[in-house]
Amino acid sequence: MKRSRTRWFFIAPSIFFLWAIGNLDKVGISVIVTNDNFLQSMGLNGKSTGIGLLMTGFTVLYGLSSAFWGYVVDRIGPRLTAIIGLIIWTVSLIMGGLAGSYGSLIASRVILGLGEGIMFPMTNKFIAQWFHPKELGKAQSTWVYGQYLGPALGIPMLVWLISISSWEVSFFALAGFSLFINLPLVIFLTRDTPAQHYAVNSLELEYIENGKTAKSKEVQLKSNFLKDKRYWLVCLAFLMITVLFYGISFWMPTYLEKARGFSPSEMGSLTSLSWLMAIIAVFICGIIIDKTRRPALIGAIIFVICGFSILTTSLISNAIVAAIMLGLALACVASQLLVSQLLIVKYSNPRDTGKAAGIMGILNIVGGFVTTIMGYIVDSTGGNYNIALLFLVLFPFIGALSYAGLFRNEKQGISTTALTGTAGFK
Repeated sequence: MKRSRTRWFFIAPSIFFLWAIGNLDKVGISVIVTNDNFLQSMGLNGKSTGIGLLMTGFTVLYGLSSAFWGYVVDRIGPRLTAIIGLIIWTVSLIMGGLAGSYGSLIASRVILGLGEGIMFPMTNKFIAQWFHPKELGKAQSTWVYGQYLGPALGIPMLVWLISISSWEVSFFALAGFSLFINLPLVIFLTRDTPAQHYAVNSLELEYIENGKTAKSKEVQLKSNFLKDKRYWLVCLAFLMITVLFYGISFWMPTYLEKARGFSPSEMGSLTSLSWLMAIIAVFICGIIIDKTRRPALIGAIIFVICGFSILTTSLISNAIVAAIMLGLALACVASQLLVSQLLIVKYSNPRDTGKAAGIMGILNIVGGFVTTIMGYIVDSTGGNYNIALLFLVLFPFIGALSYAGLFRNEKQGISTTALTGTAGFK
């Protein structure tokens, strides 16, 4: 009898689509706010601060609820948590399409944040319960790829959909994806643990349980991960990641149109290209970390590259080069997310993974406020988006310093390839 591969054929695809569609739901607003009819309907013409608040409203509940969901997922399991979250965010997207005022739109964004707050704790709980330590790199890369492939494919679709119909329809389309794709996948393909799943045979169950037992013996934060400085250094790096992710991803479409003069179709293509660059960056990052076993060092180097990419984008006059450098900055942030989540799983016991990821998820609040701050800078400088981008330059270098504090500990070696089934923590 061969070992079944339920974790790869059932659990991994569900996690992938949760992140692909979930992240498109999150960042799709960045495209919608470039539509003139939308801006007029919401009274947002020339009000970049108000536009930025649309992401801030989302991240406040996204961050706060992440800690709440972390405790919930450890009690009721990742499957039921995912079902509840999906129902909440589907309703919120329908509300967005029906919004008749700026206030009602903000309310829908806040509710979306509450629903999507499940993502980090739910995902890490699934991975901790279902995958052998040797497979953690590949398992984590499943959702990271989904996070970036969703916008890469979905943003051009949203641009096209808005062009042939209306901005309201784009909200309803996003709600439909969650309702008719994600929800059935979670209900029919997932279970909280391998022992509960109808497709897991005894060999796969034994393999997974043996891996969890071995990791419990090796984990370095058995008693309280909150007392380990390494956890907080990873959190500091993650804070910088959230600032950069929301600042770049939210304002990129508007920046390409308003500051660099690209048409809506060109903007959609360049934005999609940036998300594809992010996928490639995660792919390469996994290989390099596997070869060097120095994730913190690689993460620090990538942070530095990100900082210089943003600086170049802000100062260079060539629009195409600026767009490519901004895409490179987003790609750097993407690879950093892989590094940070791998380290969180490394530094927590499987029973506490949901809480560890949930507490860290609170930091998304800060990233959301950055979009409003950047909008205020644009308003205050008469529409200068380059100055708003310069606001982000310092954060990658702070992230590099936070990873520097982990250099000594990583000599043990952490292996994480998104490409092979033999990768994982060692």
